[in-house]
Amino acid sequence: MGKPDQTKRSSCPVSCALDILGDKWTLLVIRDILFMQKRYFQDFLESPEKIASNILSDRLKKLEECNIVSRQRDPGNARRIIYTLTDKGLDLSPAILELLRWGAKYDPESNVSDCLIQSSNNPI
Repeated sequence: MGKPDQTKRSSCPVSCALDILGDKWTLLVIRDILFMQKRYFQDFLESPEKIASNILSDRLKKLEECNIVSRQRDPGNARRIIYTLTDKGLDLSPAILELLRWGAKYDPESNVSDCLIQSSNNPI
């Protein structure tokens, strides 16, 4: 994924971004790190969307290959891995926040605070 890919659909930046981020599981893992402070494999499995462990392993591996997520041993327990966003991953926070605001605005059953919807009308 992070390597040159001969199968890109196009050189359009939106298409290139979707080649990496174009499935819900990838975006939800990034969301969980950004907003839910999840760091461990088990933490991601406990998300309400119930990602399967094999899909989670695949997405974390691909995100690491694309330098969006980094993994390191937990200094307190060397058997555990901590996942964090790289600078490249952190640069996705405005886009993820806008998706969160958009979903909250147009899905009345979502559980996001109204202040996020209101602040989306103000330039950041």
